[in-house]
Amino acid sequence: MLEQPNAMSPVERRAAFSIAGIFSTRMLGLFMIFPVFALFAEAEFKDITGLQIGIAIGIYGLTQAFLQIPYGMLSDKYGRKPLIIAGMFIFMVGSIICAMADSIEMMIIGRAIQGMGAVAAVLMASVADLVTEQFRLRAMSIVGITIGLSFTLSLVAGPLLASWFGVRGIFWVIALLAVVGMLLVKFAMPDIKQQSFQREAEADPSQFGEILKHPQLLRLDFGVFVLHAILTAMFIVVPLTLRDSAGLESVEHWIIYLPVMLLSFALMVPFIIQAESKGRMKPIFVGAIAIIALMQLGFAFIEQSFWTLFFLLLIFFTAFNLLEASLPSLVVKLSPADKKGTASGVYSTSQFLGAAIGGAIGGYFYQYYGYNGVFLFTAVIGSLWFIVAMSMEKPLPLSIASVPIYDLKPEETESVQAQLLAYDGVYEVVVLPEEQRVYFKIDRKLVNEVALIDYIEQSQKQES
Repeated sequence: MLEQPNAMSPVERRAAFSIAGIFSTRMLGLFMIFPVFALFAEAEFKDITGLQIGIAIGIYGLTQAFLQIPYGMLSDKYGRKPLIIAGMFIFMVGSIICAMADSIEMMIIGRAIQGMGAVAAVLMASVADLVTEQFRLRAMSIVGITIGLSFTLSLVAGPLLASWFGVRGIFWVIALLAVVGMLLVKFAMPDIKQQSFQREAEADPSQFGEILKHPQLLRLDFGVFVLHAILTAMFIVVPLTLRDSAGLESVEHWIIYLPVMLLSFALMVPFIIQAESKGRMKPIFVGAIAIIALMQLGFAFIEQSFWTLFFLLLIFFTAFNLLEASLPSLVVKLSPADKKGTASGVYSTSQFLGAAIGGAIGGYFYQYYGYNGVFLFTAVIGSLWFIVAMSMEKPLPLSIASVPIYDLKPEETESVQAQLLAYDGVYEVVVLPEEQRVYFKIDRKLVNEVALIDYIEQSQKQES
């Protein structure tokens, strides 16, 4: 039997951490303005409307949604690194336009251009190119943790940077972060010597029809759409509420965001353990959605003060972080074995569309119905998500993996599929002779890929 290494190679570690670093520069750049933009826009631009504020906050999601899959396809042709550098350069240009904008219309254009640097899918494909299947889940986890920490840091760093350099200064810092990202691509990220289409990380347009008809995945796509619509709409009015009801100047907002985010991560952990290890994913997941909707009603109807806002934000972000961590995991558990990349692409597109539409509609409600109008809107869409999620299937604790099978002939497909399905811990199998690879869903507690490779090789030898 092949010996299974128990640690990533130096190149794989370098790939995981450098790509996580590139992700973090972009995430910080997109979200640092969330906690301060509404305050800045109302003070800076004359006769600004709530709708314009909402569009400016969320418009990045629209361009990101439409361009992330094309970026991935272009990277297959022209290479990962050139596309990532191009995307980060475009992101930098958008940030500079925002820093110099003298009107809300120019600010909206700059934010849209920021979103056009849609390199997320290319970065995930790079992880798949550079890290072996055995450690890919670990590398993806490093990237995911970094994204979560970057979002938390952005809520704290935004108000602090605004106090030091002003909100325009934040955009200059964001442009500098884009340069840092490009330098990481050039000097820290390993070169990809054998690039190929990564079915597990990239979208395949020929699979869109099947994925868009998959009822369980559509529930998740709708869910992440609503989650990010709520988040973006909330940040149109939460900074204003902290100023008007809690008496906090913008520079002081970190005082509430920092403990809220740290405590919410700590409170989330026991629920994640119960969901993943104890098989209670559905009740915990659906319960978190209910909490999200209830907190929106709390924002609308409970008299606001520092401590009520602290409590509402703490419970909201505990549920938000739980859902943000669970949704990608559920996409993997519920997507077909050979369509994970496409399912993830549609999911991400839904997420970014949610940010764009949530910003626009949230801005409209703020303009015409005030703070409470926004929170009633988010409560309604949160309740709709709760109703939709109630009918989801109970997910099995499965992961998607693949192994190469060399010299596989088309006529051997059914035989290999039957052999693998008989292997303890293997559930779904898709054999693709043209790729010389097999995709499957496995319970990683019972099976590993190296053992499967050895099993397949022994079976092929016996047949020959």
